[in-house]
Amino acid sequence: QVQLVESGGGLVQPGGSLRLSCSASGTIFSDNAMDWYRQTPGNQRELVAGISRSGLTNYADSVKGRFTISRDNAKNTVYLQMNSLKPEDTALYFCTTEVHWGQGTQVTVSS
Repeated sequence: QVQLVESGGGLVQPGGSLRLSCSASGTIFSDNAMDWYRQTPGNQRELVAGISRSGLTNYADSVKGRFTISRDNAKNTVYLQMNSLKPEDTALYFCTTEVHWGQGTQVTVSS
């Protein structure tokens, strides 16, 4: 079965950086567009960034210029590089093929 496993979350100070990773198995990774979503308690999941099979990217306005999504098809992994982090970036971050979802990795931005 398809499994997505996120890693790389943690506690970081405002202005800091984190790189999230999402490792996929059970699927032909290169056949899938991949997205990162985030969710805070009581709110719906929101799309943060997406990358197509060919590498085209899109971002939420709130993260443009600060976050970068990339993929390594040889490693079946999608990344989210997050720079200049703000407290409002605090959330549980998920990767998804839009059909399958990982369990999420917590990002907390706080001083």
